[in-house]
Amino acid sequence: MIRPEIFYNWLTEHKINFYSGVPDSLLKDICAYINDNTPKHSHIIAANEGNAVALATGHHLATGNIPVVYMQNSGIGNAVNPLLSLADKQVYQIPLLLMIGWRGEPGVKDEPQHITQGEVTLDLLEAMKIPYLVFDMDEDKAKDQVKDVVGMIKEKNAPAAIVIRKNTFEKYSIKKTIKTNYNLSREDAIKQIVGQLAGDEVIVSTTGKTSRELFECREALNQQHHADFLTVGSMGHASQIALGIALSKPDKRVICFDGDGAVLMHMGSMAITGSQSPSNFIHIVINNGAHESVGGQPTVGFNINIPLIAEANNYKSTQSVSTAVELEEALRSVSKDTCPALIEINVRVGSRSDLGRPTIKPIDNKKNFMKNLGS
Repeated sequence: MIRPEIFYNWLTEHKINFYSGVPDSLLKDICAYINDNTPKHSHIIAANEGNAVALATGHHLATGNIPVVYMQNSGIGNAVNPLLSLADKQVYQIPLLLMIGWRGEPGVKDEPQHITQGEVTLDLLEAMKIPYLVFDMDEDKAKDQVKDVVGMIKEKNAPAAIVIRKNTFEKYSIKKTIKTNYNLSREDAIKQIVGQLAGDEVIVSTTGKTSRELFECREALNQQHHADFLTVGSMGHASQIALGIALSKPDKRVICFDGDGAVLMHMGSMAITGSQSPSNFIHIVINNGAHESVGGQPTVGFNINIPLIAEANNYKSTQSVSTAVELEEALRSVSKDTCPALIEINVRVGSRSDLGRPTIKPIDNKKNFMKNLGS
């Protein structure tokens, strides 16, 4: 295994000192080390992976240095456009070191949403003509690979990638943790909302622990799961899935359980929701200021005014709550006349250590959900 400090020092030796990306569970240890040991303006956790490529490009244009862009392999899709139309050797020739977590690596057990992505990861890099190395877990070999990949980048004056397997880096716990005074947890909020529903609503929940906690909440209440669409991948897109349902089923109340990181990733979605103005749509953003599902790295969720942004995007009502009493009142206040509505719930970081995963397959979740909708 590779010690994060050693890897970081290797990059520093090559005058690589700028990092941007979206955290990944396979990269959480090195990302945590970067977060703790890099100056604020030299490490930017981006809204999405394409933004990270653009930020890194700006750094190179200003300094001439090679920056690092890190991502889970699922984020390659967000990065394709700027990688091919901005950084490519036939366009602006931007030298970037891509650090990509290989979720769904063939032969390694993983969740359904990662399997196909893992199978095609190397093919995608080859199709984009981005040279890559699969990173070795032996430190001596890995050090040579860093030298080789930096050499590739300098020779081609273009991006190259190191692909990171599961358990490549030694454990490192982030020290710059998110501290808040909020008493509610995300799971507390989900339980309260589900308990307050009439029972004929449908829920679209965002990826990560939100969907896992919603699933376990239904289990604990001995309720079925057919009213919930658990978006186990596609970070940032849950609200538009929910919007598509709301517009097609105007008599059905549709609720989106979203997260601060997911909202930030594709914030333009809020403008589309506001412009369509569905009277049956409730957008709930559970804000813990962190990418908790992949290591707890901070977002800017607590530094922006999400309700005000929603208001500016023509949501009819917006609220921010942080207690159970406030949440109960906010839910009671929502009506057709106040939708689309956004409720931000500020919560503390953290989840149960024994939090499970949905035991229903995604395809079965889809079928049961569609049957419930009468599709």
